[in-house]
Amino acid sequence: MTPDLLRRARRIRLALFDVDGVMTDGTLFISEGGETFKPFNILDGLGLKLLQSSGVATGILTGRASAAVEARVAELSIDHCITGAADKLRSYTDLRIQLGLDDEEVCYMGDDLPDLPVLRRCGLALCPPGAVSLIRDQVHCITQVGAGKGAVREVCELIMQAQGTWDEQVSGYTL
Repeated sequence: MTPDLLRRARRIRLALFDVDGVMTDGTLFISEGGETFKPFNILDGLGLKLLQSSGVATGILTGRASAAVEARVAELSIDHCITGAADKLRSYTDLRIQLGLDDEEVCYMGDDLPDLPVLRRCGLALCPPGAVSLIRDQVHCITQVGAGKGAVREVCELIMQAQGTWDEQVSGYTL
């Protein structure tokens, strides 16, 4: 972890994530009836729960509205959920102001062009390795693992390690 990345991660109080191409591998399964299915990774889920337990709020900021996302948000008790966001920067700014946070206290993980304005504004910008090249060129960190394969978990662990809460969060598992 570089000194700049460590400094940025220490300040985070809210971790926001895009869904398609970040929490999932970007694949959409659509039934004949039009129902959408998304494959979420269980590693990411526990990472989000541990991050919440460490005192960092979590959130979803996605351009698509989806019952599958709403169900996953409810299952994980994610603190903030913005779906169907046509203007992600406006949604991000509204949430940040509502919570009384500075840009430096928010991280965001995205993978495609609609994410770029938020990634340029937030204090810690991240993407999975499969993100489009323009995104990869703009972020502070590219995860080692891919979208839908534990990339969100990697970000959660990075923040907790930088903030010194990782050992406490996993202590119940490492007896």
